[in-house]
Amino acid sequence: MDQFTLNLLVVGASFALYIGIAIWARAGTTSEFYAAGRGVNPVINGMATAADWMSAASFISMAGLIAFVGYNNSSFLMGWTGGYVLMAMLLAPYLRKFGKYTVPEFVGDRYYSTSARVVAVICLLVISITYVIGQMTGAGVAFSRFLEVTSTQGLLIASTVVFVYAVLGGMKGITYTQVAQYIVLIVAYTIPAVFISLQLTGNPIPGLGLFSTMPSTGEPLLVTLNGLLTDLGFNQYTAGRTPWLMALFTLSLMIGTAGLPHVIIRFFTVPKVSDARWSAGWALVFIALLYLTAPAVGAMARLNIMTTMWPNGVEGEPVAQADLPNWFQTWSATGLLGVEDKNGDGLIQYYNENSPAMQEMAAARGWAGNELVRFNQDILVLANPEIAQLPGWVIALIAAGGLAAALSTAAGLLLAISSAISHDLVKSVFNPNISEKAELLWARVSMAFAIALATWLGINPPGFAAQVVALAFGLAAATLFPTLMMGIFSKRMNAPGATWGMIAGLVVTCAYLFAYLGVFFIPGTNMLDNTAANHLFGIPPTHFGPIGAAINFAVAYAVSSVTAAPPKHIQDLVESVRIPRGAGAALAK
Repeated sequence: MDQFTLNLLVVGASFALYIGIAIWARAGTTSEFYAAGRGVNPVINGMATAADWMSAASFISMAGLIAFVGYNNSSFLMGWTGGYVLMAMLLAPYLRKFGKYTVPEFVGDRYYSTSARVVAVICLLVISITYVIGQMTGAGVAFSRFLEVTSTQGLLIASTVVFVYAVLGGMKGITYTQVAQYIVLIVAYTIPAVFISLQLTGNPIPGLGLFSTMPSTGEPLLVTLNGLLTDLGFNQYTAGRTPWLMALFTLSLMIGTAGLPHVIIRFFTVPKVSDARWSAGWALVFIALLYLTAPAVGAMARLNIMTTMWPNGVEGEPVAQADLPNWFQTWSATGLLGVEDKNGDGLIQYYNENSPAMQEMAAARGWAGNELVRFNQDILVLANPEIAQLPGWVIALIAAGGLAAALSTAAGLLLAISSAISHDLVKSVFNPNISEKAELLWARVSMAFAIALATWLGINPPGFAAQVVALAFGLAAATLFPTLMMGIFSKRMNAPGATWGMIAGLVVTCAYLFAYLGVFFIPGTNMLDNTAANHLFGIPPTHFGPIGAAINFAVAYAVSSVTAAPPKHIQDLVESVRIPRGAGAALAK
């Protein structure tokens, strides 16, 4: 059986499973659509949360980042995991005790203000739409390769699949679909990693293989990789980064994680507060299975690429264009990978053309520049089984896994968007007397519009998947996280303080991002080039979240200190929410 047919069978079977689950779990009430009827088992919710969490950025893009930037880019691992612990300990149980459906609903009721609710909705929409761009981009990359279509066509297919099961099933359908998607993606991620680790080091555990000796060289894998990178003018895989920038980025991911609405609402689906804590713990276990493997996948993939381009080492000849492996040809067809024989010698020289030492070598050997002119980092994990020449069924499995990762998170984000519009705007602000049937219709219609918008933005993303996701985390850090924290742990924080804090955090952060990445991330509309020399105090846009959060906190406390304290019943509410023992049913307003 040829690879394309095998891909179609495996991916098609996974899609049939997702749509079947959505039909079985079709939401008939707003409670089922928003919170799966509050009846999800904590272990099941933990697995669904892990799938929601491990997006295209985790599955597809993170290992690529680590591979090309180096081990220090494991700040993604530290930030995302640390943020999850922060959310589980400081936010999830208390928000579940409150007994609402959505994050803006908590903000509106805690701060006794329609204005605060509306601003929270705006913040949620900006965060979620930015985040979903990365997921749709990742899904387009996966579809383009494995269904042999363009990335735009792949994105349109992905949008259609998400539309069917997310609009139909709501949170109830999405929850059980995400359980299936987690199983698919973790198996797909782990099996190739085990195979590759065995090939390179003889150790079946990728995390241990990363630090094992390679029989082919007699040296540890990381030593071999560092040597190859240095010989070609690149930074060592284990080279350090500026400590304060790494700390700032890790903090941005941490507090951004704790403010992500599509993950927070997951804890509204369990019956009790104790279940919220247990589901958070289980999710951390399920997440760790992938996150402990990612650094090894990144390092081994980078090593395989280096040896593909230089089969006999740097002292020998680079690979001939005619001898490029089959995986190179198939991925080149997607437009995400490409070579150019600049000096016409029939060989493909891959090196860091900006390195002074390599410039001297290039001049001596008649090279005209780096000829691996295009290598989209998002393809690395998806191409890994082919690079390592693994069996066809493994390649088909990784295709299904990549799609599962992207689609699971996209569905969660789209639900957060639709519930914010239907429940927090239409029902709570514009039409409080709307019927449940009409509200459910609004939820589905708004999700359809959100999918259309995400598709359009996914066709023209501001960066690769993990970069776009990092921007979303920065926005969450600057807007919702401070508001939620102050709402739970400060009885003095009032409506004007929270509202103006969110506005300040959102405006300043968006202004900084748009200055370097374009207005609403539209290419060509940026005022400054996104280079280190232009960054304020050297802070890249992806690292700005903590600065925005600090501005949010400062403005909120300044405004609240000169305005009236919250009413007594709100202060009593805060006191009761801070003791997360038991939780009543959600209160629809």
